Amino acid sequence: MKLKLTLAAAFVATLALSACGSSDNSPVQVAPLPPPAVVTNDPAAFASKDTVLGTGAEAALGKAINVHYTGWLYDSTKPDNKGTQFESTVGKAPVAFMLTKGTLIEGWTDGIPGMKAGGKRTLTIPSSKGYGTSGRGPVPANTGMVFEIELISVN
Repeated sequence: MKLKLTLAAAFVATLALSACGSSDNSPVQVAPLPPPAVVTNDPAAFASKDTVLGTGAEAALGKAINVHYTGWLYDSTKPDNKGTQFESTVGKAPVAFMLTKGTLIEGWTDGIPGMKAGGKRTLTIPSSKGYGTSGRGPVPANTGMVFEIELISVN
């Protein structure tokens, strides 16, 4: 009797499992995964965009200026290309310096002149106008940067 019940149970289980299968013999189609996002850490070109137009004195090469700034590593997958923030003076005293070539990265000497005090500008700087193939501090080699700069004053 036990053998008949075991055979009957096996037969019912086989019928139930075969009923769950597909009616055709085609293989199951699985959608391919999307390719991973390609991260670019160096913009192709320098870009400058005013976000607030100032009304005060105009910055020019050779002048002393005071600024607030925040710098991010360039990351093409992030909003506004702002990857990891590496430095900021916001909430601290403004930074004072002479706007001169040779003492600042080229992206700043190209991007700050023409700003007026009270203005804000976003600079997207390729590594060739930043720290290049060497990198510096928290900025790796061949990595672009994004800076938000607020020109406080021109002296």
